Amino acid sequence: MGITQAYAAQSEDSGLAPYNFERRALRDDDVAIEIDYCGVCHSDVHVVENDWGGSQYPVVPGHEIIGRVTAVGSAVTNYKSGDLVGVGCMVDSCRSCSACDSGLEQYCDEGMTATYGGIDRHDGSVTMGGYSDNIVVSERFVVRVPENLDPASAAPLLCAGITTYSPLKHYNVRKGHKVGVVGMGGLGHMGVKFAKALGAEVTLFTRSESKVAEAKKQGADHVVVSTDRSQMKAVSNSFDFLLDTIPVAHDLNPYLKCLKHDGTHILVGLLSAIEPPVNAGLLLLKRRVIAGSLIGGMPETQEVLDFCAEHDISCDVEMLDIRNINDAYVRMKKGDVKYRFVIDMNTLKSG
Repeated sequence: MGITQAYAAQSEDSGLAPYNFERRALRDDDVAIEIDYCGVCHSDVHVVENDWGGSQYPVVPGHEIIGRVTAVGSAVTNYKSGDLVGVGCMVDSCRSCSACDSGLEQYCDEGMTATYGGIDRHDGSVTMGGYSDNIVVSERFVVRVPENLDPASAAPLLCAGITTYSPLKHYNVRKGHKVGVVGMGGLGHMGVKFAKALGAEVTLFTRSESKVAEAKKQGADHVVVSTDRSQMKAVSNSFDFLLDTIPVAHDLNPYLKCLKHDGTHILVGLLSAIEPPVNAGLLLLKRRVIAGSLIGGMPETQEVLDFCAEHDISCDVEMLDIRNINDAYVRMKKGDVKYRFVIDMNTLKSG
């Protein structure tokens, strides 16, 4: 495949800088893609800075990838050169367990292979992601991007989009349901859009008065400022579902009180311990449930792109020159982006 241009981190405190490496040769089921756009996910920051431990350096982040097919392996049947395609958070799985057989590769019994920082099941190499000018991926883990979607705005759908769409579909959210979306970031604003498109009455929970108008602009029917006790009390026992997009530890107890009996609090942002502890009485006395959801399988990832094309849904993005990626990370950690950075890979190719 020749030399791949990329940006990589060499250690947890090195920041990202230009880095060249060689992609593997095409396997029979592989698709080679020239990358046009790559979204910047908060997970990228966590892995680059080793916040979760176990990061392997050098690391080339990026798992919200949009580009054009440039070559295909001899066994590929679904794609051809020139097709507009996407690659999300995973590039392989065992392909034979019950989860994989059900199109839920993200829950693979052996663990999915992440788009970056994972271990290739065939040659043992560390996977390198989309902050690069090309990528090679098995066709099973490639999705087709509808031509009527703006490709730059479509990139975050491959992580932020599918992360919020999948649980709403799993729980069959529909007209008549009341859904609360907790948090107004990259995930939260997509959750509002999807819940509305599915017919639900949507309330955005935010800590900031300044986000009330923005939430309404995104389509929220109501906004609750979660730091206002009177507002929280007013919505007690109100919601069928809460879609919780907050990525850091926070108190779930006040939100659980907002669920009806049999209501479900769905965590999609938090990957660490729940702190402070949950009062079990809030669950038992109303048969409430705390659930979790991780991205989505390949069939559902294709489904979310098609759904967005049909309903004219896109992620709100700020375009980024890759040479400014380290500044973008600083801004992301401050919450200073509405709502997703997307790297224009022409800035890598021209730089």
